[in-house]
Amino acid sequence: MASSDKYPDPTPPYSGDQPPGKPMTMKQQMLDKGTAMMQSLKPIKQMHQHACTFSLYSHDMSRQIQTHHFVSRLNQDFLQCAVYDSDDSNGRLIGVEYIVSDKIFEALPPEEQKLWHSHAYEIKSGLWVNPRVPEMIGRPELEDLAKTYGKFWCTWQVDRGDRLPLGAPALMMSPQAVNLGMVHPDSVQKRDDKYNISTDALRQARVEIDEPEWISPQADYWKQHGKGFAIDIEPTEMKKIAPFP
Repeated sequence: MASSDKYPDPTPPYSGDQPPGKPMTMKQQMLDKGTAMMQSLKPIKQMHQHACTFSLYSHDMSRQIQTHHFVSRLNQDFLQCAVYDSDDSNGRLIGVEYIVSDKIFEALPPEEQKLWHSHAYEIKSGLWVNPRVPEMIGRPELEDLAKTYGKFWCTWQVDRGDRLPLGAPALMMSPQAVNLGMVHPDSVQKRDDKYNISTDALRQARVEIDEPEWISPQADYWKQHGKGFAIDIEPTEMKKIAPFP
């Protein structure tokens, strides 16, 4: 059965790093432009923030990827992010992250809390950045994010060369200040070079951002227990009679 911690079965070889398929025709481009003019696309237009950071696979934290989160806020305590592998026009949608305030997180059942990660270190270390946004403008949002928790499911493991979203979703973790959670310096430098920023300078500038008084030990579960989570897909009997609500 498919599992998020195993390579998928072999697929036909494809060239390049994009999904298989023919190039867009002029007809399709015109149709897309026409529908974009006539439809509201309201949920997408609520995405007002682009954040670049790094994520690690819960089942194999030696695998790290750079991630681009396009964020929309539903209210003061809940954000949702479409996650891409880049911010280029051909960026691939690789997953979704939900971000909640500490108030919401503390109300979750303990078993659910194990699937979430904290953001304090990610913010304070300068790893979470908003490209091209001056630090002074983004500072209030960063101060709020430092007290939040996230749950990130990766649906397309592009780092292992998958040309299509294959297998089961993978649970992702946030960088942390311990061995398995440290981001490779060369990955950070590559990101810094692209956006002409300094993660070291950001870390120093964020020293005074308040950290949460208490971070739940259920979050970042691997730090205390040395165990991650993988998803397996198993066949099951279908329910033939739907229960009434």
